[in-house]
Amino acid sequence: MKQSFIYILTNKNKTTIYIGVTNDLKRRLIEHKNQIGSAFTKKYNIHHLVYFEKFEDINKAIEREKQLKGWTRMKKNKLIETANPDWEFLDESIFF
Repeated sequence: MKQSFIYILTNKNKTTIYIGVTNDLKRRLIEHKNQIGSAFTKKYNIHHLVYFEKFEDINKAIEREKQLKGWTRMKKNKLIETANPDWEFLDESIFF
């Protein structure tokens, strides 16, 4: 079974976040960087990865995405900070 991911992106100033789901994280990050496929991330220039989770079941990934989208911004920030306390841009070191 193919892996799936939920991911959280932010903009340069870390003021706005976006939560998404994909079966190919690297491809999706490239699309965000090239402003393909999401009007929201294009509008707010959101393309820096700050958090992700991997799943073996796409349905579990979609369920998790919906759960996170229902959280408050404070709770989302705390989740990011558990794995990435300094909000480093992971896309710059992990994938490229």
